[in-house]
Amino acid sequence: MRIIVLTMLAMIAFAANSVLCRLALKETSIDPANFTAIRLLAGAVALALIARLRAGANAIEGNWLSAFALFAYAAAFSFAYVGLSTAAGALLLFGAVQVTMIGYGLWTGERLRAWQWGGVSLAVAGLVGFLLPGLSAPPISAAVFMLIAGIAWGAYSLRGRGAGDPTGVTAGNFLRTVPMAITLVIVIAMTRQNLAWDAPGIGYAIASGAITSGVGYAVWYATLPALKSSTAAIVQLSVPLIAAVGGVIVLAEPVSARLAVASLAVLGGIALVIARPRVSGMRQQ
Repeated sequence: MRIIVLTMLAMIAFAANSVLCRLALKETSIDPANFTAIRLLAGAVALALIARLRAGANAIEGNWLSAFALFAYAAAFSFAYVGLSTAAGALLLFGAVQVTMIGYGLWTGERLRAWQWGGVSLAVAGLVGFLLPGLSAPPISAAVFMLIAGIAWGAYSLRGRGAGDPTGVTAGNFLRTVPMAITLVIVIAMTRQNLAWDAPGIGYAIASGAITSGVGYAVWYATLPALKSSTAAIVQLSVPLIAAVGGVIVLAEPVSARLAVASLAVLGGIALVIARPRVSGMRQQ
């Protein structure tokens, strides 16, 4: 029961990142660059405290390349949610993450069975169909930002495999993103001069960084050892669905038929790929 509850809390936290970001950028005056910087700073502080409480002064790890992937994810995520609904953003993010990780597995020698290839085709078709021009298609620039965010998060996840204590590594990577985020704010200020913030926007960014990112990741990493790899992958299918429900409840966002069909195709296709162990020359993590 403890593992079930912690897993549910982690998935809700991940979905809440989408809700909080969309809420901040739609309902407050904060801009994406400031939201990113405050989120990453709050996440760094929260994770550093958690890591030190758990493992002492030597708990903070990480590296600059992984930190850059984390920063790219967070920045692209924020700029994407200027134009995407909560559900659309979560679907594109999750789809891009999984396609990136599956693609890397194939590139490094993993082999898929026939039904898994069918799942990959279905998922890719769902993403392509969702992005095709039409009345309910998402803005292409925002969609590209979210796909970049998903690829960056997929790369970050792949680099994190076997990299030591996950909480300590993530804490160190968050700390390394802070100067990158500050640089982003400075560059935006110099080129566009449209930076803005207010108390609610800052509050949502802090909540996203410290609670739904920092505490959320800590809870997830504490749960992972008790889950099989396939279970951990499949349970993450719930994140876009939880985010969609959150968008409907919190922001009164409609769910279009295009989004519903694309979600079924993408999530169903990915489920086919990860529901059973892949035939692989590489040990599954």
